[in-house]
Amino acid sequence: MKKKILFVCMGNICRSPAAEEIFRQKVAAAGLGDRYEIDSAGTYSGHQGDLPDPRMRRAAERRGYVLTHRARPVMDEDFGRFDMLIAMDDRNVDSLERLAFTLDDRAKIYRMADFGKGGYDHVPDPYYEGSEGFERVLDMLEDACGGLLDYTERSL
Repeated sequence: MKKKILFVCMGNICRSPAAEEIFRQKVAAAGLGDRYEIDSAGTYSGHQGDLPDPRMRRAAERRGYVLTHRARPVMDEDFGRFDMLIAMDDRNVDSLERLAFTLDDRAKIYRMADFGKGGYDHVPDPYYEGSEGFERVLDMLEDACGGLLDYTERSL
């Protein structure tokens, strides 16, 4: 049975598509690609259908990640489809909790930073920052995706 992970940020054009690709590559490098279903979505639908932000695509490409995901909003059925919905910050956790139908749905919501070892409490939105913000977010996501893979292999 596949482990199904959905990464969530606000617009689904920076953090969550980057987390999706980073995690996908970590899973593949561990030889576990057939055991996971990985996707991303946003709590805001204003960017629906868009590619990730060009600044995030450039920063990610320098590290070997190609971001081709098209933005989509979180849908009601995502709670039934995914085992974990992983939010980048508390604002997105709150949005997901409002969308959750049941306590079981709420139990599927996690914070990305909880899987990292870097001592941060959220993954900040780099949209309004310079290139350093995108690099810092990628550092955090690489760290947290490693911890998430360890967690899912032990727990799911």
